[in-house]
Amino acid sequence: MKFKVHVIDDAEQDIFEIYHYILASGSPLNAEKLLGELEQTIISLEHMPERGHMPPELKRIGVYGYREIHLKVYRIIYEIIGHDVFVHCILDGRRDLQDLLRQRLLRL
Repeated sequence: MKFKVHVIDDAEQDIFEIYHYILASGSPLNAEKLLGELEQTIISLEHMPERGHMPPELKRIGVYGYREIHLKVYRIIYEIIGHDVFVHCILDGRRDLQDLLRQRLLRL
């Protein structure tokens, strides 16, 4: 079964910021390459989005509705509702993410 993937505004902003950060570091080819890889990884959620695992930072606080997949150092956090996949954020996995995830996903 094919799922419909939606990238919410916050995740679009994350992609924009990641792209421009790499671009500003003087690597336009790397920025374009990563942008394409992010797009392909997100599109891949159309098929078997259940393959992702629960983010441990959310699992620890009892939030089980979200999943994540990884691309390099980036964590793509999403939610499956029916036959739809909602991508909520794309975050640098090297950061401490528990508070950020709580704020972004739970709006606390």
